[in-house]
Amino acid sequence: MNTLTLVIRTIAFLYARISEDPRDRRRGVNRQMSDLRTFSQENGWEIGGEYIENDVSAHSGEERPEYDRLMADAIEAARQPGVRVIVTGYHPSRVWRRRVERAQAIEDLRQAKCWVAFESGGLFNMAKASDRSQLANLGESDTAESEVKSERVQRAARERAEEGRANGAVAYGWRRQYEYDARGKIAGFHDEEDPTQAAVVRDIVKRLLAGESLIGITADLNERGVPAPGTGQNRKRRTLGQAPDGSRWNKTSVKKIALRPANIAIRVHTRDGETTEYPAAWPALVTPDQHARLKGLFADRARSGEKPGARKHLLSWGEVATCGVCGYHIRSAPRGNSERGKKAATYVCASNAGCVGRNEEALDAFIVEVAVRALSDPAAAKVFQPDETAALAAMERVGALRVRQDAAADDYADGAITRAQLVRITQRLGKQIKAAEAEARSLQPVDLSALDGLIGPQAGEKWATLDVPRKRRALEALRLRVVIHPAAERGPGFDESTIAVTWFGRTAEE
Repeated sequence: MNTLTLVIRTIAFLYARISEDPRDRRRGVNRQMSDLRTFSQENGWEIGGEYIENDVSAHSGEERPEYDRLMADAIEAARQPGVRVIVTGYHPSRVWRRRVERAQAIEDLRQAKCWVAFESGGLFNMAKASDRSQLANLGESDTAESEVKSERVQRAARERAEEGRANGAVAYGWRRQYEYDARGKIAGFHDEEDPTQAAVVRDIVKRLLAGESLIGITADLNERGVPAPGTGQNRKRRTLGQAPDGSRWNKTSVKKIALRPANIAIRVHTRDGETTEYPAAWPALVTPDQHARLKGLFADRARSGEKPGARKHLLSWGEVATCGVCGYHIRSAPRGNSERGKKAATYVCASNAGCVGRNEEALDAFIVEVAVRALSDPAAAKVFQPDETAALAAMERVGALRVRQDAAADDYADGAITRAQLVRITQRLGKQIKAAEAEARSLQPVDLSALDGLIGPQAGEKWATLDVPRKRRALEALRLRVVIHPAAERGPGFDESTIAVTWFGRTAEE
């Protein structure tokens, strides 16, 4: 009787990984892979694939695309008849650190009838319960080691935060100075201001407060060749459009640099979703007032949806210009008789009720004249002192009105009032809250950065150099308000008497 014996091919899939390689030298993973090749050849195994992940943690839960590819390829190869597949690593800790991931892999490899081998020792048949148990127990010590190390690292990170020290590399805007002991070994460090980078941070903050857009500032930094944070550093990933050396800015990096608590010497520590702030050991780059105003500026934009970089019209939308009939804001639209001539850009009531309309070019010129006249007086800055008592009272009114609004909602939920009553109450209180918030904003300290270089005899010359977003920011800093009233008669010319203009409560003539 003849017996047909199936010749078995043994195919090894080799996986090498190292957790930290900040300089991307790849020496560790290359040594691992070299040893794995030798290990496979000595056992007479055919190499089915090589998978390398450098500077990738197996404990943190970050993505491991090469590991995923390894498992998929090994399981697919195991489906072939007459094939024994061995997933091969240098040591169990190089392949798995997390018990959940290891347990899932053991089950997947069991179903595929694969084997697991390590160059450091150990060959496990995943089809056998005893081998699966041994592999799981062997890996548990690796998991425990990682968890103990993680707790130790987290405790050290919290201690650094409590002391106000930086965690990791020095941040953009500062430079690191190391301290040495008597034997010449590093005993500690402190971060001090980097004059060049700090100047860039301050310039970004100042320009944002002055009304410039993120896109405009980003383009200017790149045009001038100012190196971005992380220039020359090895990174696992680069954002789309970034230079290979990481030297280009993008609007996200500009915003992050501008809004960092580190700028006002605040050290932030986050643990288990809870964030704590500590006084930092490094010097501040901007003032707390600048930081607070910048945060408020971006918060306002988020609520309103305003994109200053896209603004093309000086008075459209917002609180600067309103309709004298219904109080609604103003928008720009083409108006005119196309048969008699070209339609002209016109400021109209945004309610679409046709309340008012004014030629945009003429109204802009009039408003600019008022603004420049106000700014040209060096004594104008004296009126920029805020009434803190009145501002606080306005904010208290806002809070009280919101409490009443919430109480109305509770009354409706309890059946004390009807839905119609709730709607009327909500609408009336909403208008009062909006008015109180506007009053509170008008009483806040003036953002003088928006008026930088504009106060004094040179106001007109400086104004001509500004783009529309910065001009609008200057009008807002002046608390300039424009009310457009209906024209008494239709006809050519611009009637200034139908335009009411105030700045800081003063009329245009003052």
